[in-house]
Amino acid sequence: MPKSSATRLVTFVEHLLGTRLPIAVRTWDGERVGPEGPAVVLKNRRALRWLLYSPGELGLARAYVSGDLDVEGDLTEGFRRIWALTRSGELGRVKLGPREWAQAVSLAARLGVVGLPPKPPAEEARLSGVLHSLRRDRSAIAHHYDLSNAFYQLLMDESMAYSSAYWTSDEPGYTVADAQHDKLEMICRKLGLRPGMRLLDVGCGWGSLLVHAAKHHGVEAVGVSLSAEQVQHVKARLAQHDLADRVEVRQQDYRELAGQQFDAVASIEMGEHVGEENYPEYTRILFRMLKPTGRLLLQQMSRGAVAPGGGAFIERYIAPDMTMRPLSRTLAHVEKAGFEIRDVHAMREHYAPTVRAWLDTLEANRDQAVALIGETGLRVWRLYLVGGGLAFEENRMGVDQILAVRPTAEGAIGMPATRDWM
Repeated sequence: MPKSSATRLVTFVEHLLGTRLPIAVRTWDGERVGPEGPAVVLKNRRALRWLLYSPGELGLARAYVSGDLDVEGDLTEGFRRIWALTRSGELGRVKLGPREWAQAVSLAARLGVVGLPPKPPAEEARLSGVLHSLRRDRSAIAHHYDLSNAFYQLLMDESMAYSSAYWTSDEPGYTVADAQHDKLEMICRKLGLRPGMRLLDVGCGWGSLLVHAAKHHGVEAVGVSLSAEQVQHVKARLAQHDLADRVEVRQQDYRELAGQQFDAVASIEMGEHVGEENYPEYTRILFRMLKPTGRLLLQQMSRGAVAPGGGAFIERYIAPDMTMRPLSRTLAHVEKAGFEIRDVHAMREHYAPTVRAWLDTLEANRDQAVALIGETGLRVWRLYLVGGGLAFEENRMGVDQILAVRPTAEGAIGMPATRDWM
């Protein structure tokens, strides 16, 4: 009896790996091979063609986003099993010599996979121009943040905080909205905000910190963002909360900041978009925009030397040109700019439940999401949130709050000797 497509495929892959696959495979002919639990579903031969022309993460992402590949069962558990195989080192030891390549080509021919490369999904970013030039950065930001204000309103809580929350309770009634409120309040306390102070928010998003700081701490504030959609949304929120006389929002690049200094500066998960070469300039500008003894609060994601940009999927579909680095290198940049670092607060364990809350909201509002961003867009976001949540859970990515001060020439920092500001 001839072997099924699934059996042939799994046999070949397991031979290369020298171990069993941790996840089942179901092919277009309905045959399933592998352990109980989630299964990778190859809906048609084109699913394998994606992998033939783009082996690895990018090919898998393209196959999933296009709908040619799916996961039967729990998507998160499927990813967890695949990452476990990756951590074991088995994938890294696979080396295709001439014999293995010949076997792969022969198998592809028998399965009817050989053909022209599929056209990448329209959702992939296609940027041009000099890396991290003003024009290219505007395009990179627009690709993600100008997707749809209505979609982000659907995904997030009322605060529109699109960054790691800070979970201070495990009570059933405690929600992501509460955790975002607690994060915003913690930032304001760390910055020592008081009525009449001036706050600069670099990369202000949809205005969560601007609105919170102005309403609850009486500050005057300026926010800058490259996203036209975000700026439009923030202006509407300021009018809604009667804050337009105390808070200004601009569509502006951080490199265009000039003028009067501020009492406090925040930049919440924006530094990832700056780029490694431009990061020293970014920190110098943050330093320049602060008055002496003024405090800086950076909340930023980190990653080790492997895939510092976030990986092929993130860079093509979510945040093109982004850069994450080990925390130690970010701290070195901040110190070199002239800041004195006063506190580093690791928050990795807070991002996983934040992302899970967004994913739950996405799935609960699937039809509305499809109406706003399409079926393919929904698949992009599902993959993004599942993968991101696991990356924080498994310590492949981190997120930290860095509190720093611009000292005076005499070394004064204007902060209490104890951590009362916490």
